[in-house]
Amino acid sequence: SRSTSITSAKIEVNGVHLHYQQTGEGSHAVLLLPGMLGCGQTDFGPQLKSMNKQLFTIVAWDPRGYGQSIPPSRDFPPDFFERDAKDAVDLMQALKFKKFSLLGWSDGGITALIAAAKYPTLIHKLVVWGANASVTQEDVRIYNGIRDVSKWSEKVRKPLEEMYGHKYFAKTCEAWVDGISRFAEKSDGNICQQLLPDIKCPTFIIHGEKDPLVPQAHAEYIHKHIKGSR
Repeated sequence: SRSTSITSAKIEVNGVHLHYQQTGEGSHAVLLLPGMLGCGQTDFGPQLKSMNKQLFTIVAWDPRGYGQSIPPSRDFPPDFFERDAKDAVDLMQALKFKKFSLLGWSDGGITALIAAAKYPTLIHKLVVWGANASVTQEDVRIYNGIRDVSKWSEKVRKPLEEMYGHKYFAKTCEAWVDGISRFAEKSDGNICQQLLPDIKCPTFIIHGEKDPLVPQAHAEYIHKHIKGSR
């Protein structure tokens, strides 16, 4: 039936052709936001397949320079999270969703926090996991540990290598480490701390105890600074 099939398409948003997957026919629209180097296909296969398609209309997007939203090549200017947040919201509006929820993990969680703060009238609910609102020197040390993709485990590396080819994958990972590490050069390491009090929608924060990339203090900080979050 049409409710279980997954549409794959591109739409022009802010001068780039963004790829997305869509499924379900529920009244509650949900955007899935992938993590660093990720896209709908690599990060959200189980959600696209198994989320309740009567309750939800589910959209998973590939941010510019990731997945099938290439060209352009991915870059990391100082405002890359804000750019992704605007792209994400503008994508959903181009798809004619008036109000929608955000489910973001890792970098997609950061993007979702910024979008919820900046576009409060459009965001229904917010779920983030593995997200951080600042970058510490300890975080930079952790990021540098994954700079060289040849040292990644086969399981994590393989789908991304198949998606991008080794060269683009390796180069983009290095560029990501440099881009995210730049936040630590600011005195407070701030990415979006000042925006958290502006988030008004119901917010649920999830954190993996064994998350190798994001220490748990980040999740606790986000919870403390978003009023009424769980």
